[in-house]
Amino acid sequence: MAANAIPNPLDFSGKTVLVVGGSSGIGNGIAQAFRQHGARVHVWGTRAAAADYKAEEGSDLQGLAYARVDVGDFEAVTAASAPDTLDVLVLCQGSVAYGRKEFQIDTFRKIVDINLNSLMACAEKFREALSHSKGSLITISSVGGWRATIGNPAYAASKAGAIHLTATLGKAWAPKGIRVNGVAPGLVDTKLTKVTMDNPQRRQERVDGIPAGRLGTPYDMAGACLYLASPLAAYVFGQTIAVDGGRML
Repeated sequence: MAANAIPNPLDFSGKTVLVVGGSSGIGNGIAQAFRQHGARVHVWGTRAAAADYKAEEGSDLQGLAYARVDVGDFEAVTAASAPDTLDVLVLCQGSVAYGRKEFQIDTFRKIVDINLNSLMACAEKFREALSHSKGSLITISSVGGWRATIGNPAYAASKAGAIHLTATLGKAWAPKGIRVNGVAPGLVDTKLTKVTMDNPQRRQERVDGIPAGRLGTPYDMAGACLYLASPLAAYVFGQTIAVDGGRML
């Protein structure tokens, strides 16, 4: 074995991970992937208890420690209980409003608070813990942060902000020993994309535009997160990786 080889870089045994928004969809896939690789995994969601989430909604909370925290309420974020130690923080919270509702300022503000402002609130809450562990912070944004999404100005603007926030924190917090990076998913079948998934013609049109020839899955996104949190990415700072089957090409 080479002197600089890493025996098992994706072994997270003994590590503690928190996935905000890990109760369903992409976040849940990420949470379960870290658990499967040995980590103790906590998730934050918006419902009262883990039992309120159903498998048909893309939720599997088996083996995960669940807590209810509304990250759109920044005082609640500050007051929330937290693991004693933290090695990886994944910020996967997100919301969208269809029917041109995001053109209304109240809805616009609500979406930006959840998709962007709460990232900073959560990041700052755990900054010291991540600095102590020399840990990793991973944001989950969207390829919609790099392209226009005509009916969703708040979603697009907030995801663009998340990508730049990732770069900025990546530079600012590197001296503290924290690696900040991000993943920008393409089209994944979750509750946030039901407006497309439930329309066969629209769904097929989107798939036709993906060079990989298929939709993404939560576990596709999880693979990128495992890499970014691992020693394999020890020299990666402030980057957001598009995981989109080539859609942005």
